[in-house]
Amino acid sequence: MTIRLLLADDHPVVRAGLRAVLDTEPDFAVVAEAATAERAVELAASQPVDVVLMDLQFGAGMHGSAATAAITARPGGPRVLVLTTYDTDADILAAVEAGASGYLLKDAPPEELAAAVRTAAAGQSALAPAVALRLMDRMRTPAEALTKRELEVLQLVADGLSNQQISKRLFLSQATVKSHLVHVYAKLGVDSRTAAVAAAATRRLIRTP
Repeated sequence: MTIRLLLADDHPVVRAGLRAVLDTEPDFAVVAEAATAERAVELAASQPVDVVLMDLQFGAGMHGSAATAAITARPGGPRVLVLTTYDTDADILAAVEAGASGYLLKDAPPEELAAAVRTAAAGQSALAPAVALRLMDRMRTPAEALTKRELEVLQLVADGLSNQQISKRLFLSQATVKSHLVHVYAKLGVDSRTAAVAAAATRRLIRTP
């Protein structure tokens, strides 16, 4: 059975490279491409697609995790395999919570990519070894792991937003934002926003500019 694929990435060179690799597999057919997350959502709903290969970052537009959530929320929709350069806890948790069937890094060898596509198409989980290891580490020490919301708040701190801006972005009160940061500081063993961002970046919990 042919597995029909949608490539969602804002870089034409990346899409061309993926297509070249995937076209060598006899049971794969790239049926559509999207340069924006919004377009990926549209095509996933209108085209006969089995698996979407989804990047996470699309410039100033919709994030890949939001697109993943929109695609997987539709009954009978395609599976989503995240294919990205980011291996932070914040990105992994957002994608998994959005309903992604797999999470692979762009430096994965072609055979690993092909196997992940087939696994996702079969409705099973396809995680890069490094990603699976990070999730297992979180499960081993749940008391020390930052929650998804704490990671979201800290990522926005790293992006330069104030508490007031974060509260508006996440629809939280400023008191709640401060409470999340207090928990973050305690878990990371730091006492300031700058130190928290530095510690989280070192541990690959969040992305920094």
